[in-house]
Amino acid sequence: MSEWVLRYDGYEPEQEAVREALCTLGNGYFATRGAGAEANADGVHYPGTYLAGGYNRLVTRIADRDVENEDLVNFPNWLPLTFRIDGGEWFHIDDVEIERYHATLDIRRGTFVRRIRMRDDAGRRSLVTYRRFVSMADPHLAALELTLSPLDWSGRVDVRSSLDAQVSNHGVQRYAELASDHVRPLALRAVGETLLCKVETTQSELRVAMAARTDVVNSDDQRHHERRVVETTHSVAHELSIDLAPDQALTVRKIVAVTSSRDHASAECGIDACARVARARDYDELLADHVLAWDRLWARFRMTIEGADRAATILNLHIFHVLQTVSPNTVGHDVGVPARGWHGEAYRGHVFWDEMFIFPLLNRGSPEVTRTLLHYRFSRLREAREAARAAGYSGAMFPWQSGSSGREEAQVVHLNPASGRWLPDASHLQRHVNIAIAYNVWQYHQVTGDRDYLSLEGAQLLLEIARFLASLATYNRGLDRYEITGVMGPDEYHEGYPSAQEPGLANNAYTNVMTVWVLIHARRVLDLLPPQRQTELRDQLRITQDELDLWQAISRKMRVAFHDGVISQFEGYDQLEELDWDWYRERYGDIQRLDRILEAEGDSTDRYRLSKQADVLMLFYLLSQDQLEELFDRLGYPFTDKTTAATIEYYLARTSHGSTLSRIVHSWVLARSDRAQSWRLFVEALESDVADIQGGTTGEGIHLGTMAGTVDLAQRSFTGMVLRDDVIWFDPLLPDEISRLEMRLRHRAHLGVRVELTRDRLTISAPSTPDGAPLLKVGVRGEIVALDGGTTRHFDLASE
Repeated sequence: MSEWVLRYDGYEPEQEAVREALCTLGNGYFATRGAGAEANADGVHYPGTYLAGGYNRLVTRIADRDVENEDLVNFPNWLPLTFRIDGGEWFHIDDVEIERYHATLDIRRGTFVRRIRMRDDAGRRSLVTYRRFVSMADPHLAALELTLSPLDWSGRVDVRSSLDAQVSNHGVQRYAELASDHVRPLALRAVGETLLCKVETTQSELRVAMAARTDVVNSDDQRHHERRVVETTHSVAHELSIDLAPDQALTVRKIVAVTSSRDHASAECGIDACARVARARDYDELLADHVLAWDRLWARFRMTIEGADRAATILNLHIFHVLQTVSPNTVGHDVGVPARGWHGEAYRGHVFWDEMFIFPLLNRGSPEVTRTLLHYRFSRLREAREAARAAGYSGAMFPWQSGSSGREEAQVVHLNPASGRWLPDASHLQRHVNIAIAYNVWQYHQVTGDRDYLSLEGAQLLLEIARFLASLATYNRGLDRYEITGVMGPDEYHEGYPSAQEPGLANNAYTNVMTVWVLIHARRVLDLLPPQRQTELRDQLRITQDELDLWQAISRKMRVAFHDGVISQFEGYDQLEELDWDWYRERYGDIQRLDRILEAEGDSTDRYRLSKQADVLMLFYLLSQDQLEELFDRLGYPFTDKTTAATIEYYLARTSHGSTLSRIVHSWVLARSDRAQSWRLFVEALESDVADIQGGTTGEGIHLGTMAGTVDLAQRSFTGMVLRDDVIWFDPLLPDEISRLEMRLRHRAHLGVRVELTRDRLTISAPSTPDGAPLLKVGVRGEIVALDGGTTRHFDLASE
């Protein structure tokens, strides 16, 4: 593994699902994974082409109830490009003897190459090379190249290039019982020398078209024009034939256009796809444009790390996958950012709270993408208001899982693979997703200073979420405190109290404290607006002074439980039993998913003091010690750095890290108190997908929040970077394993601020700015300096 290359040597069928997920190619509009020529639905080489935001809803009868599943749809497969020799069998990698196999993902250029030296059943030896990319320059285009080189034979070669509509959602085994056939073919035909495949989703009636152009070139660079059209009920193909000598290499190039009925400035997606592929330039020119587009992105997002080579490569890989999911090509489209990218079918392509871990990276490199993704939430504000009203609350209640409409898509039952049982699921009670949205609005504003966004959309989101959270709170006269009951925290191992008839917990600390944060910042947002707009918005949303006074009261009297000098995860947490961690580790080894283990034993995580992932500790991830002390002082609770240290130690010992996000948070909160353990957790987080540490989940789709979170750790935790209004503050502390870090970031009007950090020096370079532009304000350990555009400032850290 080099800084820019992910390489696999040797063909390992049992590892192919993970490799295909990690080698998915996308551009923010669509993404494709799969093996290539031999792509099929055999469970090993499972092809997937996913359109950003392309959902469809089906109903399945499970556990004596009708279960609706809105899925990210697997659209037709454009990858099939195969061959046969002298009328034999069509090439499939599992039907030949493999002498050598290499698969290479070029992270910098966004290309995937597979080289296979093989011997077929007739004893003929060949070198087969597949190369493909999904264009970052033109989001509707992709290209695939096949080169076949005979090593000891000559003969007639048939090439088949096809578009296959016989696809379904079978990429996640535990979803096998759910309905999965989401598309029906509308057109499968040849249009001149172009193939056209058009399908429609069965419920959402989203139409997607693919058009393909195939060119065959021999070693003398003479194009072969003979082609036959082969149509079936589910596919359309071109077949071409050519004679090869042992010293000839056959090169076949397939250009594909992908369009949909949601595209702008398009009369009809099938016509548009055919026109796009006809106008597309040749493979080499498309590739050059694609690489140039990636160069522009890397100029914004690249992070250089010296001293930890593997970490540097994986961080680049993580940035790569984030940008394949959401990129400048996403701007203008109605899409959110799915927890597993457009890389597979896990979580059915839904949008969760993971965007809280993803947006910091986008804010610093391409905030216009963040604004598009925030608009996805704003576009579903009406649905969120209705959800709150139907549940008896005020404001806007956004769903734990969101898809196309913004309605709640969280499952009502889930399968435990360890027991084979379908179980009730109360994850929709994770109301803290609303906190994440509000936090994201504020952080976007902090980075960009974009008051137009606040005025048009952001303030409405934050205010309506504040209104909802306030309506969750009830006043307890005996305690003289406000409480929030009937919710789940980020932990997810606790849906309710042991033996309780109804799910839900009281006074989850993360939910309660962050509700206070939201209420405070909702009022701050109002004050940031011009007086006229503030008046308009208060009138529009019918926000009265009494309501603002209630927010003020809640923000000063919210209940937070404590026990043994630490923050209690929720009311009554200290009454739960302790788990014998050593016994379970000895018996099961991997205990990341204790919920599945205990349920299979007839037990429940609800009975124990344990966590799947950070819950209380999310407070220390999102807020600084100073901010937390200020909040707890406002609430009238004593809170010091000793409280912080004791709380971190307490929950770290009781966390199984059943979510890949967990290690991000724990590494962050330990960065200054236990650097060795923080680095270990950071490395484990880096390995989440490349090593598939959860034992199979990566093959279902990469973990995008964890990928972005590792980059954010390096960006903000290693540098100690905090934004306070118009000042970027730094308090650097590089891990011992890293000797140098360099990156670029955006702050307000300053694009491309260069940050270089070594163990003894911090260097900040302000980009050139137009005359009259504000100065770049930088704070380093108590000192604020203002940099003119085009100037550099060095800060000596050696004496610290």
